[in-house]
Amino acid sequence: MTGERRQPEGERQSTMKKRTSGSEEGGGGDSPSQLIDARIEELGDWRGETLARIRALVTQADPDVVEEWKWRGVPVWSHAGMICTGETYKNAVKVTFARGASLDDPSGLFNSSLEGNTRRAIDFHEGDTLDAEAFQALVHAAVALNTS
Repeated sequence: MTGERRQPEGERQSTMKKRTSGSEEGGGGDSPSQLIDARIEELGDWRGETLARIRALVTQADPDVVEEWKWRGVPVWSHAGMICTGETYKNAVKVTFARGASLDDPSGLFNSSLEGNTRRAIDFHEGDTLDAEAFQALVHAAVALNTS
């Protein structure tokens, strides 16, 4: 698996930080960012738009985020450990925060995987709105937890 630092949209440079850990998935030598780009384009509908918006919010909230491509096709955003994943399904885009059960969620964004002691998730469905400020607050809290 490889990871690389993702620059917020409009700030992309050719100086992306790359990290390699374990075996590469996805093949073809594509970087995780390229694989995520391809997934967004491949979806070509509200799910791709939602995944792109989530990605932009994560990279804006944490300029040092590392994008990874794991489990044969799941975008992962990390900083000193996993922050969250972005899984796409037929009727939902699921953002799972690896240590979400330990995060304060005053806006009540978590609406899935509520029963466990570790993870928490947000399921987005077609037409849902995304509270950018509250979402980025969760990203900041996850990074703070990972770096504490």
